[in-house]
Amino acid sequence: MSLKDQLMQDMKVAMKAKQADRLGTIRQLRSAIKNKEIELRQDLDDNGILGVITTAVKQRREAAQMYRDNDRPELADKEENEMAVLQEYLPAQLSEVEVRNVVSTVIAELGATSMQDMGKVMPQVMARTKGCADGKVVNQLVRELLAG
Repeated sequence: MSLKDQLMQDMKVAMKAKQADRLGTIRQLRSAIKNKEIELRQDLDDNGILGVITTAVKQRREAAQMYRDNDRPELADKEENEMAVLQEYLPAQLSEVEVRNVVSTVIAELGATSMQDMGKVMPQVMARTKGCADGKVVNQLVRELLAG
């Protein structure tokens, strides 16, 4: 079952179960997917949809952090609840140790030795961890391993 079909199915279930928050989040996601398809003038496959979901999760994470910083815990909680619903559609996230192993492997394969090689390492690591690791974590680990 494709992600689009899964989203449609989950939306119907949320409607029947009267889960307003979950329903709203799924509708927002479907709308974001549709907008991306209109922008690209083509239907998105599962990889494209994963990209939209990843972006939505990142937006929710940043918004929640901003709300927490400005003493708005009720809004931060709402963003985190939406983020939890969205993460159900992403593949299982890699642990920091697993990401560190991927980064180390890519650095060894490319023979990277300094921070100047970061532009070569990052795209390779992101391609291998697509949808399974947060870009901030990957960036931090690449910097740490190239500097060390």
